[in-house]
Amino acid sequence: MKILVLNCGSSSLKYQLIDSETENVLAKGLCERIGVDGRLKHEVPGMDKMTFDLDFPNHTPAIQAVIDALTNAEYGVIKEIGEIDAVGHRVAHGGEKFTKSAIITEEVLDAIKECIELAPLHNPANIAGIEVCEQLMPGVPQVAVFDTAFHQTMPEKAYLYAIPYKYYEKYGIRKYGFHGTSHKYVAQECANLMDMPIEELKIITCHLGNGASICAVRNGISIDTSMGFTPLDGIAMGTRSGSIDPSVPLFLMRKEGLSIDEVDNILNKQSGVLGLSGVSSDFRDIENAEAEGNSRATVALETFAYRVAKTIGEYVATMKGVDAIVFTAGLGENSGPTRQVVCDYLRYLGIRLDSYKNSLRGQAMEITTKQSRVQVFVIPTNEELMIARDTKDLVLAK
Repeated sequence: MKILVLNCGSSSLKYQLIDSETENVLAKGLCERIGVDGRLKHEVPGMDKMTFDLDFPNHTPAIQAVIDALTNAEYGVIKEIGEIDAVGHRVAHGGEKFTKSAIITEEVLDAIKECIELAPLHNPANIAGIEVCEQLMPGVPQVAVFDTAFHQTMPEKAYLYAIPYKYYEKYGIRKYGFHGTSHKYVAQECANLMDMPIEELKIITCHLGNGASICAVRNGISIDTSMGFTPLDGIAMGTRSGSIDPSVPLFLMRKEGLSIDEVDNILNKQSGVLGLSGVSSDFRDIENAEAEGNSRATVALETFAYRVAKTIGEYVATMKGVDAIVFTAGLGENSGPTRQVVCDYLRYLGIRLDSYKNSLRGQAMEITTKQSRVQVFVIPTNEELMIARDTKDLVLAK
């Protein structure tokens, strides 16, 4: 079965064509600058990367360009569109409506639309991708895989906020969590590496990138996660503040005369390690600045690692223990120094890193010594493969 995986953003579209039997990526790429002008970057294993300047006024020509690239006689990987057996879509928010992935029907699409107010920047683009595929590939099964679905197993004590209950009833204000597809994938891969049933494990997964979240996975299900009602909550990130005193935005509005939109912009786009360091939201730039003696860069990196370690500690208490900790995503997979600083806080758990293994990159592996009482892993995330797996399972079970 050949599955096209789409991740539609407001101005970009990532794609992969995956052979679900071998789980090999046949081709992948990126459509960017949708609504501005347009550019397609297309990659096929064994061939040079290709870039095409095209006209993408909206998602329709962008997805058509993807299909054209996949079926191109020179650099395509299939002969015709009919070889695509199913399409798997990343959908940002399913609210409380979806506890797992779902085959897209008219009713499912309507429910996704009802969640737009919970994810106004993401769900409309996800919906656009679904509707365009219905138009260009009529009859091909489509599946929605939700960032929030994995966390719908959280208990009330974890997802409710201590505000008047009526606001949860009226508006659905609660913790939803995000990055669920990534947390689910690496938790499963961790259990495979440990050669143990995931139903017997307590795992803490750390998705650390420009956006970052941590998840407590007990017996294979999410019981708590650091992101909340929106992706702004939790640990400090590239440009997001993470959790702060709720009075801070109100104080700034009064003192600076700021509007709601201006405060929203500050907390989402000007804060995090960018705001602390004054250098960049890219951790590599901040690490370089620290090496040059920039004290604010040092504070930014220390703050980030401290928040990660503190949240891991919370989840150790929540699960009454931990068997394994997983680092994933851009920073989690590639920054040995960050992993080292975080794990230094956790030496009380008996964690002992292998310094050589911690310096390696690009492969799924344990990075602790045999003497370590808790195993620590680096596992590259693969959300596209997780989407393909869910899509295959649902289509075959239909």
